[in-house]
Amino acid sequence: MLRRAVVIGAGLIGTSIALALREHEIEVALADRDPATLRLASELGAGTALDPDTAGPPADIAVIAAPPAVVAHLLYDAQERGLAHVYTDAASVKASLVDQASQLGCDLTTYVPAHPMGGSEKHGPSAARADLFLGRPWAVCPTGKAKPEAVALVMELARMCGADPMRIDAHTHDQAVALVSHAPHVAAAAVAARLVDGDSETLALCGQGVRDVTRVAGGDPTLWTEILRHNPLPVAEVLEAVAADLAGVAQGLRAGADPPHPDVRDLLERGRSGCARLPGKHGAHRTPDYTVVPVVIPDEPGALGRLFAAAGEAECNIEDVQIDHSPGRPVGVAQLSVMPATADVLARELSKRGWSVHA
Repeated sequence: MLRRAVVIGAGLIGTSIALALREHEIEVALADRDPATLRLASELGAGTALDPDTAGPPADIAVIAAPPAVVAHLLYDAQERGLAHVYTDAASVKASLVDQASQLGCDLTTYVPAHPMGGSEKHGPSAARADLFLGRPWAVCPTGKAKPEAVALVMELARMCGADPMRIDAHTHDQAVALVSHAPHVAAAAVAARLVDGDSETLALCGQGVRDVTRVAGGDPTLWTEILRHNPLPVAEVLEAVAADLAGVAQGLRAGADPPHPDVRDLLERGRSGCARLPGKHGAHRTPDYTVVPVVIPDEPGALGRLFAAAGEAECNIEDVQIDHSPGRPVGVAQLSVMPATADVLARELSKRGWSVHA
């Protein structure tokens, strides 16, 4: 059983893991090279600062939540100090870290590489949340040398954080995240980079679409440069395929044909099909037939809570929600996704309660 944990790295991921463990009354000791970061994480209730002189007996598990470049060295140091019985990490690349750990002489029988698939474009403990990994996959990548009880404890750690642990080979993991995380981040950055040259009048026209596409581009460039450095070839292959698609569409549009070149339609169709394959609620494929009920909502404290309460009173389950803000105005539009059979009921009941519904 997991009773005591050490979290090395009190940034967004480490502090979120610590907060989740604290909700299960797990004793958590925190370590970070930045005293201010460590102090803030502690004040947020993530745990107490690790005192190297009075660390006591080994913890059940040590989680290394640090950039890829330092994970193997931190692992070696933690094992040398005997901080825990089992060790894991939260870095978004795996194969290169396993190689580094092996070269340094780390004990691979107690080390289970892992990667919680949750995060944010924000960083630091102030952005941490205990529910950051709720319902998210948590890749667990045993090297083949780890003890079964070590693997089991890392799986339990993931479950305690509300995640769904998923065993996967380190190389397979890196190929997968290149497709679903690393290359999309670069693509988002490429789109966002075009906005640098946009004037204020142009940017005032931006809607939710460009915000959705570019959201992750707000991540830390230093961290992402390092991530890409540790997973270069799989990411490059995906980006080359994306670049080929974009080049084909650009060439088709320049041809000026009416209708446009088939490559244009083909990419849009494949894009729609790929989007539909993304897992949705409860891990199922995204449901394409939700009905969206748009509701005008004031930009004021408690408004969203009142809207959800009204939907609850109408006995309508909201499957998903998106809020479109109106720049320069104190209102927005909450796009409530519901099952088609309940859409009319929800619209009618919300209207009765004074909400402006645009069904």
